Amino acid sequence: MPATDPFDHDAALAACARGDRQALAQIYGLEGRYLLGVALRIVRQRQSAEDVLHDAFVSIWQRAGSFDPARGAGRGWIYSVVRHAALNWVRSHAREVPVDEEGQAALEDEVALARHATQLDPAETRVDLGRLEACLERLEAERRECIVLAYLDGCSHGEIAQRTQKPLGTVKSWIQRGMRSLRECMA
Repeated sequence: MPATDPFDHDAALAACARGDRQALAQIYGLEGRYLLGVALRIVRQRQSAEDVLHDAFVSIWQRAGSFDPARGAGRGWIYSVVRHAALNWVRSHAREVPVDEEGQAALEDEVALARHATQLDPAETRVDLGRLEACLERLEAERRECIVLAYLDGCSHGEIAQRTQKPLGTVKSWIQRGMRSLRECMA
């Protein structure tokens, strides 16, 4: 789970706009691995996801001055830049990315999360993260691990099956059921 410390993403973006490289490094240090997971879920190739993340951080650096806190949270804006960079990469490489039902559900979850993140103020986001953490704690440990590996680390179902040494079908089922439980708990 991302840190729930009150890091001020808006202030960090404002500092980036003023040319403060340390602010960009702080954003990367805090969010980099999660943003890599977002890119990886979309482009499906680690090296390409790393390239997308690099390009996204260049864009964040160059466009930080265009961020408007009145239109949404800084953290949501940062995640949006990465998602758009990943989607642009997929489009520019003009290849079809086959999406199964689970993949489609994951993409829909990411879009819903992004929409939700841009509508909340930082205090509400911390409350939601606390609720999400409590909901995750209610899941069986193995299901929780699979969901964390998929959504935060960006692992494919096959990679999760290898890491957990569980059958692929079991991993897929745990993720589907776990996400259903999380949706119900968060509603």
